[in-house]
Amino acid sequence: MSRSIIATELAPAAIGPYSQAVRAGQTVYFSGQIPLDPATAALVDGDISAQTRRVFDNLDAVARAAGGSLAQIVRMGIYVTDLANFAAVNAVMAEYFQPPYPARSTIEVSALPKAASVEIDAVMVLD
Repeated sequence: MSRSIIATELAPAAIGPYSQAVRAGQTVYFSGQIPLDPATAALVDGDISAQTRRVFDNLDAVARAAGGSLAQIVRMGIYVTDLANFAAVNAVMAEYFQPPYPARSTIEVSALPKAASVEIDAVMVLD
């Protein structure tokens, strides 16, 4: 099976030896996105809701670069540094997704790159 690398300037560049996403067949595997502004590579200001919106905007840009949309995401992994933010992250997710929702896990971690409060990775299947 061939692989193709997905990259867009509308999402932050990788900050290590990885790709924004990789397509294998009709499946696209997204690397984790943190709330970086793609124009400045700086962490966005604001609370967990603002950071989560930036992450979903970044994921949306990568999904579009792959020829898909957030509606085609089938699984997400959400990593937060404080599970007290669970409800706020859910509220923002509801702004970007409609039923049927993707499968998902939410895990509290001790730290994320660049001191972000949230990181999300995903798997998308193209029609």
